[in-house]
Amino acid sequence: MIRCYITGRLAIGGVEALLRNARRVAPLVDWIQLREKDLPPDELLALARELVLLGPKLIVNSNADVAIQAGADGVHLPWGAPFPAGTGLRVGLSCHSVAEVRRAASLGASYVLLSPIFPSPSKPGYGPALGLAQLAHACEAVEIPVLALGGVDESNAPACVAAGAAGYAGISAFQRYAK
Repeated sequence: MIRCYITGRLAIGGVEALLRNARRVAPLVDWIQLREKDLPPDELLALARELVLLGPKLIVNSNADVAIQAGADGVHLPWGAPFPAGTGLRVGLSCHSVAEVRRAASLGASYVLLSPIFPSPSKPGYGPALGLAQLAHACEAVEIPVLALGGVDESNAPACVAAGAAGYAGISAFQRYAK
């Protein structure tokens, strides 16, 4: 099962708290997704360079240039963003329906994050929770890994994997290690 920690420095108390948390959680996760959309590129790059040293695969949100410069494994894009060509990076997409998962696979995505699977305060604008049946349908529809996102934690992640997910991603599921 892939476990992906999505960073959220504002919720955790800043960059130093994020780094402390990442060091603690690194042995427990397979991927770290650096999701700090408002950081200037130079600060994002500095943070990415520190995170890449921790061991888990590093995925940088929306900035292929920073991902390449930091030696990250991939870039994660919002739905509808143009794919970076010829970078050699793993490319993931955020999806919110089975149709989007199918489209992402046809575009050449390496993986997708499908959300929200369960009710989640961080995903209010994406409609009602999809649930395990839609997750299973999405996983059956494509050959690329589908990671469950939105209200997923250690207690319900096994049900997501049983539905066919390759694993799960989350912010709050992993931020508790910072305390």
